[in-house]
Amino acid sequence: MRRSKTISLAEALKDYIREMNMEEKLIEVNLVNSWEELVGKAISARTTRIYIKENTLYIHLNSSVVRNELLMLREVLMEKLNEKAGFEIIKGIVVR
Repeated sequence: MRRSKTISLAEALKDYIREMNMEEKLIEVNLVNSWEELVGKAISARTTRIYIKENTLYIHLNSSVVRNELLMLREVLMEKLNEKAGFEIIKGIVVR
């Protein structure tokens, strides 16, 4: 039996993601995965761990020079990340 209103798989997945409130989390994962693209290979190579928790980006580095550089560029980095996300998802950055 055919249904009168059929939707595409893409539409069904979008509806499911919206219903399960997973949109923001998927955007966070996308930002973390695009870290190298945003900051470059040099900084990415010195990043040991990066994650987002409660709208705060946590960056763990193994280089004090890169740590100081990111501390000075915090606002610019936050703007880049929020621009890539399409809305203000990152409200703070913690560099360790």
